[in-house]
Amino acid sequence: MTAAQTFMTPGQGVPSDRRPRSAELPTTTARLPRPGGLGRRRLLTGAGAVAALAFTMNLPAAGTASAAELDARRITEDPFTLGVASGDPLPDSVLLWTRLAPRPYEPGGGLPASRVEVRWELAHDEGFRRIARRGSATAHAEFAHSVRADVQGLASGRAYYYRFRTGSWTSPTGRTRTAPAAGTRNSSLTLAAVSCQAYHDGYFTAHRHLAAEDVDVVFHLGDYLYEYAVTATGGARNYTDRRLPAHYNRETMTLEDYRLRYALYKSDPDLRAAHAAHPFVVTWDDHETENNYAGEIPENGVPPEEFLLRRASAYRAYWENQPLRTPQRPTGPDMRLYRRLTFGRLAQFDILDTRQYRSDQAYGDGWRVPGPESEDPARTMTGAAQERWLIDGWRASDATWNVVPQQVTFAQRRDVPTAAYKLSMDAWDGYPASRQRVLDGAESAGVANLMVLTGDVHVAHAFDLKKDFDDPASRTVGTEIVTTSVSSGKDGTERPANWENRTRANPHMKFYDGRRGYALVTLTETAARADFRTVPAVTTPGAPVSTAASFVTEAGNPGLSPA
Repeated sequence: MTAAQTFMTPGQGVPSDRRPRSAELPTTTARLPRPGGLGRRRLLTGAGAVAALAFTMNLPAAGTASAAELDARRITEDPFTLGVASGDPLPDSVLLWTRLAPRPYEPGGGLPASRVEVRWELAHDEGFRRIARRGSATAHAEFAHSVRADVQGLASGRAYYYRFRTGSWTSPTGRTRTAPAAGTRNSSLTLAAVSCQAYHDGYFTAHRHLAAEDVDVVFHLGDYLYEYAVTATGGARNYTDRRLPAHYNRETMTLEDYRLRYALYKSDPDLRAAHAAHPFVVTWDDHETENNYAGEIPENGVPPEEFLLRRASAYRAYWENQPLRTPQRPTGPDMRLYRRLTFGRLAQFDILDTRQYRSDQAYGDGWRVPGPESEDPARTMTGAAQERWLIDGWRASDATWNVVPQQVTFAQRRDVPTAAYKLSMDAWDGYPASRQRVLDGAESAGVANLMVLTGDVHVAHAFDLKKDFDDPASRTVGTEIVTTSVSSGKDGTERPANWENRTRANPHMKFYDGRRGYALVTLTETAARADFRTVPAVTTPGAPVSTAASFVTEAGNPGLSPA
C-alpha cells in the first residue's frame, strides 16, 4: 500500500463513577424510563435529533465569506497564547495548527466575530533562514479562530520548523517531522504514548519532560481534557498566584464551554512545550465529551436530542483545537476520527475510535461478572465499518510492525485471582466477541508483530496478548503497552492497593505501576522496546522523571521480556 493516510466515509482501570443503569430489555422497541428522565437506553428519535441539531447549532460548514475581516494590526495583545501544534505526518506533508486567542479565558478568545488572515512559514532551520514553504490561512470566528495549514510537497523523513504570524505578532516556533517515504526500510522509529490529562488533578509535568525526549511522533490516546468543573484555584494545582474565571467551575455542556476548556488546557506551558516539540497523532476517549458515553447513549438519562447536541459541540471543539485535517471535520454529532498512517516499511498505525460506534456497556457498566449480555456476539467496540477497515488494512500491510493506537484496555484484566472475578464493562473485556474478531482478523491477515497502544486507566501496564486469555499457556499473539496518565488520578503510587490481586489474577500482565508519566516505544526491524517513564508527583510542579521499567519484544516472536 502507499505510505499515505487513508480516509473513508463512516459506515480502564479506575472504576467508573457513572450512575447505575437499568439492564437492557430483550427487544429494541421498549425501554424502561428512568425516574425523573428518559432511560439511558431509549432509542434515539432520529428525525427529531437531526432537526434539533440543524436548528440549534446554527453553525456554517465553513467560514462565511460575508464575515468582516479584522485588520490584524489592531490586535494589541499576543494572539498566540495557546501555542502551536503539528500532526498526522505523511511522507510529503504535515498539518500545522494554531488558534488565535489574545484573551483565552474569555468567550470568543478576546477577538470579534471577524476573520483574520494568518501567515505561516515552514523552514529547514530554526532560524528560518532557509524557508521550505510559506503561505497564509484564514482564522474564522465560526471555528474559534483556529488555523490549520496542510503543507504539501515536503521531503520525507525529515525535521522542519514552523511558525505563524499575524499583524505584528509572531507565534512560538514549533518543530515537526514528516513520515518516511513508502517502501523505505527505515531502521528505527521512536514514539511516545500519552493519555488522561485532568487539569484539576495536577500539573502536566510529564509533558514538559516529553518535550525534551528524542521522539519522532506522539500518540495521544484520549482524555485530552475533562468535562468536570475546575475550581478557581485549579483543583489539585492549588494556585496561589491566580484565580480562574467562574465559568470553569462547572461541567462542559455547550460549544462555548468546550472551547473555553480547551483554551484552559492549551494555555498550560508544559502541554504547549510538548506540542511545539513533536508532531501529535490524536484520538479521543470519553471525557472529551462525557464520561463513559457509548455511541449515541449518554451517561445519564437525558433526551437524545440533548445529548447529540452536546456531542456535536464536543466534537466540533475537538476538531477546532487539534492538528487534524479537513476530512476529520465533524458534521453535526458525527466525526470520522479513525485513520491510518504508515512510516516506511517499519510501521503501520491504525488509529481507532472505540467510543463513537460502540454498543452500550453491558450490565449497566462498571466492574461486573461477565455473562450472556457482555458475551453477546453481536456486541461491538468499533462498529462494523471500522472493524472491516482495520482488518482490510492489515491484509494490505507490508509493515514489520502493525500498531493500533486506541483508548481502553484490550487485554483481559481480572480484578481478583479467584473464580468470582469481575471485568471492566467499559474496556474490551466488556466486548470479548469484538476483541476476538479483531484478533482473528490479525491472524488471518498474517500480522506477525501486533502491538496495541492504550490509555484510559491512569496506570501503566505491559501485557502479552493471548490467543485464549482464559488459558495462560495459550499462544502469545501480540503485545499491549498501556501508558499511565499525565495527571489524572493525582500523584499515584508505584504499587496501588490492588497490585497484588491484579498481578496474580493476570499472568499475562508483565508490569503494573500506578504513577504518572508516559511510555516511549522504539521500533526497529528486529525488536520493539518499551520504556515506562514516571514522575513521583503532579500536585506540585517540577518533579523529575525516571524510567520505571523497560521491556523488549522480538520481531516474529511476540511476548514481552524485561530489557
